[in-house]
Amino acid sequence: MDMKPINAAQSYAAARPATEPGVNKSVPMGEAAREVAQDFASTLQQTEATAKAAMVGEADPHSLVQALAQTELAVETAITIRNRVVEAYQEILRMPV
Repeated sequence: MDMKPINAAQSYAAARPATEPGVNKSVPMGEAAREVAQDFASTLQQTEATAKAAMVGEADPHSLVQALAQTELAVETAITIRNRVVEAYQEILRMPV
């Protein structure tokens, strides 16, 4: 695999805006949750498509591993969010009325 510094720099520059916080973005909570769910679903669909392509020899193993790592991160994030919501709900139930 041939890695050139210019390719790494270009990839970094392309990915950088995704990690920057949004400036003055006032998105309602329901809208933000919907966007997160859509991103999660699209990540799963892309990984499934990559896996199918790898099975028939149309995708290289590197792209399959990368897609699986993305999906693993997305699933772990969803599980962490779910656990936090359940913990918060249980804490509310323990509050005296």
